[in-house]
Amino acid sequence: MSVPLRSETEAGVRSIILCRPEHYNTITLELRDALGTAIDEADADPEVRVILLRAEGPAFCAGYGLDWSTELQATESTMDRVWDSELDMQVMSTFVNTYLKLWYAAKPTIAAVHGWCIAGGTDMVLCSDIIVAGESAVFGYPPARVWGTPTTAMWVYRLGFEKAKRYLLTGDEIPARTAADIGLVAECVPDENLLDHATGLARRMAMLPGNQLRMLKLLCNQTAENMGLSSSRVLGTFLDGVARHTQEGRDFVARATAVGFRQAVRERDDPFDDYGSRRR
Repeated sequence: MSVPLRSETEAGVRSIILCRPEHYNTITLELRDALGTAIDEADADPEVRVILLRAEGPAFCAGYGLDWSTELQATESTMDRVWDSELDMQVMSTFVNTYLKLWYAAKPTIAAVHGWCIAGGTDMVLCSDIIVAGESAVFGYPPARVWGTPTTAMWVYRLGFEKAKRYLLTGDEIPARTAADIGLVAECVPDENLLDHATGLARRMAMLPGNQLRMLKLLCNQTAENMGLSSSRVLGTFLDGVARHTQEGRDFVARATAVGFRQAVRERDDPFDDYGSRRR
């Protein structure tokens, strides 16, 4: 089994690098567990002041490894028990709690994003304190069209009500420049400058005393907590399970089982002419 990520440290910055490029760094159980461990270790290391999350290959993260997750849901139809919403919450919360380590880490977290960062990939990356995007980056939550809701519920806190509804109620893709203009990400830079720019920003932060960084992050994040972030993500995680088990969600899984997940996704997205269905 390939290692899903690796870490390296320089000048007070711990880089956590997703390294499943051949699979577009899609989320698996192994990646979830490795990411959680890597964030915990970085947050506990006194030599680390800033955590930088980045990825190898053509995409930052193209969401969950949905071949295995649709297959898992398809097996439910052969079980004697009906869908267990509480058990679903338990399982999904193991992923959500991992992503939230980026938010709740005492140290600042930066994500350097290129290529696809969609669906579950946004659940992860929007928990970072700051996102720097390369011009090739594309964000979005296409499962809004069927079979999902954002589990970490960060969209409103990043964008405000109007913009969050604009993109969640369509599932439309968001190119990097647009993402920067609407405030989903902090900055957009040429792809060839992304690594240097994000690393430079992380090192600039690392020049501050560690206690200052921790206090300032806590001060900023507490505003979202006071606005109800905790209850929002509980609802988001619960509704994600509900969305996967509506009639439309079950039909999507049945179609994915019959023709393959990629074809089912094409059929979902073709009418919108975006993501992998864009006509060139």
